[in-house]
Amino acid sequence: MKRFFLSTVTILSLWALALVALPGSLQAKEIKVGAILAETGGASFLGGPEGRTIRMLVDKINADGGINGDTIKLIIKDSGANPEKAISFAKQLIEEENVLAILGPSTSGETMKIKQICEQGKTILLSCAAAEVIVDPVAQYVFKTPQKDSFAVKKIYMEMNKLGISKIAVLAGNTGFGKAGKGQLVKIAPEFGIEVVATEVYDKKATDLSAVIAKIKANKDIQAVVNWSIVPAQAIVAKNIRQAGWDVPIFQSHGFGNIKYVEAAGAAAEGIIFPCGRLLVADSLPDSNPQKTVLMQYKHDYETKFSETASTFGGHGYDAIMILTEAIKAAGSTEMEKVRSAIENLQGFVGTGGVFNFTPADHNGLDMDSFAMMTVKDGKFVLYEN
Repeated sequence: MKRFFLSTVTILSLWALALVALPGSLQAKEIKVGAILAETGGASFLGGPEGRTIRMLVDKINADGGINGDTIKLIIKDSGANPEKAISFAKQLIEEENVLAILGPSTSGETMKIKQICEQGKTILLSCAAAEVIVDPVAQYVFKTPQKDSFAVKKIYMEMNKLGISKIAVLAGNTGFGKAGKGQLVKIAPEFGIEVVATEVYDKKATDLSAVIAKIKANKDIQAVVNWSIVPAQAIVAKNIRQAGWDVPIFQSHGFGNIKYVEAAGAAAEGIIFPCGRLLVADSLPDSNPQKTVLMQYKHDYETKFSETASTFGGHGYDAIMILTEAIKAAGSTEMEKVRSAIENLQGFVGTGGVFNFTPADHNGLDMDSFAMMTVKDGKFVLYEN
């Protein structure tokens, strides 16, 4: 009996030593992934769905065995859309946590504040914010999942051409997204024979914009209003326009893609026209659409778990974590440069924002067809038909 016991101990000891001696590639590892999201504050309509989505997917990935056998350790920092907090969190995640990648931030202003930090720290950034300047000019480690501002502008102007609209007013929130979008609207307008006859920038925390609306309404040349924003104040713009008795067409940016903005605007949201990814109208897509299966599965999973309507912002979070996952699989490694290169060369990835085809010159990977024109009808998002 004693001899048997000693033999067993010896075998167990050798087995333990063998495990320690296994090459690193054969041992399960923990993949540290950071995220900086505005889960609270004025941009929580963005960061809330993003955070819930990313947590849901990471739980599922880990429950299914992880990525190449490795599990994800997710570290989410709530920035409240504060750029200074985003800077601090980015440094913590890179210098202290040594994360492989950072998902987010939720807003363009925050992203631009940490873009260079990630670049210098050689850490992958998969932003959930939309401003085109995030990836133009291209930075080696910086990518983004929402569609380009310029594509949204062109889709809006194409519809205006069809409607015979040539003179417009542009309103924008005083955020990084608002500033970038306003610049694109003014820059691209001449290509479509459109004149921007008035521009106004409003405070992102505004609760009443009737004075701004009265000012632009006084210009009788204005045929339509474009409101470019991601903050709740964009609902106030629509309400104040209709309260002023102004029956002008209202166009919004892709930052309108959360049904909560419609609910906040109430009846004033009816008829608003905007470009967005197809997640909002997934049910009405033909079965032949390459995105439909992904969109319907994500909507089902999210809405079942959280009892709220899926938004494009949660979709941006979906795309960020799934693009990173696919890149790690393709690289067969968690080595930073291999994963970064795998993202940069990822082709045909079907996400919620469209079909991604990244290249070294394009760190967004989406084309203009990733947008569809939509409108609000009876309080719901539907495809726009002119």
